[in-house]
Amino acid sequence: MSGARSDSLRLVFWRIDLATRGPGYALRDMLAGAELPSRKAEIIAHLAPDILVLSGLDYDHGLVTLGAFQDMIAARGADLPHAFAFPSNAGLRTGHDMSGDGRDDTPDDTQGYGSFAGQRALALLSRHPIDTDRARDFSHFLWRDLPDARLPALDPAVLAGQRLSSTGHWDIPLHIGEGQRLHLLVYQAGPPVFGGRSARNLYRNHDETAFWLALLHAQLPMPPPQGPFVVIGGSNLDPFDGDGLNSAMLALLSSPLLQDPRPESEGAVQAAANEFSATHTGPDAQDTVLWPHAPGNLRVSYILPSADMRVLASGVFWPARGSPDATLLDGPDATPITHRPVWVDIDLRSLRPVTVLN
Repeated sequence: MSGARSDSLRLVFWRIDLATRGPGYALRDMLAGAELPSRKAEIIAHLAPDILVLSGLDYDHGLVTLGAFQDMIAARGADLPHAFAFPSNAGLRTGHDMSGDGRDDTPDDTQGYGSFAGQRALALLSRHPIDTDRARDFSHFLWRDLPDARLPALDPAVLAGQRLSSTGHWDIPLHIGEGQRLHLLVYQAGPPVFGGRSARNLYRNHDETAFWLALLHAQLPMPPPQGPFVVIGGSNLDPFDGDGLNSAMLALLSSPLLQDPRPESEGAVQAAANEFSATHTGPDAQDTVLWPHAPGNLRVSYILPSADMRVLASGVFWPARGSPDATLLDGPDATPITHRPVWVDIDLRSLRPVTVLN
């Protein structure tokens, strides 16, 4: 694929899935040059992002694991010198039976599913400086405080402490150029399945995406971002197919405040030839995850620029079988990769200067 143009800004989101079974294992694999993180670093360098948002990477104090992966990417030719992450809700113990199964000590009894604190977290790497002083972390926001929240029938004591974010909701401003700023509205929602008989995960998954419309329409105590923004992350929610409440994704995609570049790939079309994807109503070309079992391949990763920006190009890195790039993704002896990176190129000239900083 061709790299980003000099007058453009390339954003990439990838559900990287480098989380491991315990603290420090991901770092160990990276330092040892293990096959999977090495290949994923190679794919990222091939995509040549200016801004890279990752989910599914373990969070640790000092961002040591993120720094190791940053070095792996740089060694392959893509220098992203600025790194940032807020602590994650994943694996954060609550001491309550959060799913209603009679236990309070399972990975489901944390603020976001995880066997240890920081598992499957979010992270940001950027070629452009990050305004860390004005970065906002909404991950402490309580689910019950979302307007029209779809709350499950659980103990009120549980809901009194249940955060909305299973991983995180962030507003991260970047300095792009002279007077130019871009707000990244970053998140990774939990799956709409599992979570106990209360359908907790189904409703929470819906509301984790609904949060952004509430923020952008000034329905929350926190003000919306000033200036251009991009909603970027994983909703775990397809607008047409799958197990989730699709209305939340459809509402976000149809918002006049946003635009949907509808990134596509040839590989996704080819991979849709399985019994579970054959019944889908959504466009196969826009799928971002390979699930050759129920519920089939879906579109669950998104980059949605605000309506005031000009999109130059977009795509999903899912090469067609037999293409030169296909070996990066699926070599004969390679570990399978489930989620595919999504990329969008934005015209830098459409990033208007801002006078109010938030």
